[in-house]
Amino acid sequence: MKTRTSINEYHRLPILDGLELLNAKSCTFDFPFHSHDTFNISLIIKNTFNTKLTDRFLKAPVGTICITNAKEVHATPCDNLIGNSFFTFYISPDVIKKLNNGQDVFFKDNIIYEQNIFNELYLLSLNFNKRNIQFEKRLKSTLTTLISKYSCNKENSYETKQLFQNFINDTSFDTFSLSKTASQFGISKYKFIRLFKQETGLTPNNFILLKKIEQSKKMLKKGHPIFDVAIDCGFYDNSHFYKNFKRFIGVNPLEFQNAFFPV
Repeated sequence: MKTRTSINEYHRLPILDGLELLNAKSCTFDFPFHSHDTFNISLIIKNTFNTKLTDRFLKAPVGTICITNAKEVHATPCDNLIGNSFFTFYISPDVIKKLNNGQDVFFKDNIIYEQNIFNELYLLSLNFNKRNIQFEKRLKSTLTTLISKYSCNKENSYETKQLFQNFINDTSFDTFSLSKTASQFGISKYKFIRLFKQETGLTPNNFILLKKIEQSKKMLKKGHPIFDVAIDCGFYDNSHFYKNFKRFIGVNPLEFQNAFFPV
């Protein structure tokens, strides 16, 4: 069987606090465990979509909506031969909360079987760059329906617990040492890894890498040169930066930056 080539596109629209979109076509690489500051609302377009949460493994068939809550740790293993096609709306928690009359939103069910909502979101995904379809108005209306039918007013439980909060806030991860950090807590590095993963859903190394990726996104959005971003965020070189950025975001740094500064 011939391996397909991933063709992912990243877009940013000046609506809903800066709406970001990922159009993944035949994606053949895996997204490691990570989290987002946004709600991820993904339309499953081709091939069953797999999602790993900290306590569950989910399968979303074609035609369903897969949702991860803001800060929810998850991984997405894709089919490495034929790939997975999906379209993701990255929605700000502030936008979601506003659409829910100022109440916090939590989706207990990560996979939604709702043909009408899927069809409307899919139509919008095909026409997000067209001005004659009232994209923003229709998206807000559809999201409001999704929230009212499938969410509950519950704050999510994915915030880091107190044990490591000061460490996360005060530590410079550029000079992070697993053995040294574990000794500061008076425990072995293996126990530190276990406890850290229990509280954050991530290993220390993945957590640090994700922090670097998040920092690089902020710099790319401001137009910083990619090489400077790579070095400032602690990557060895452009190749190392490109490889890891795409693993987490789905596109390389240049493609991501072009969504904010179109060429």
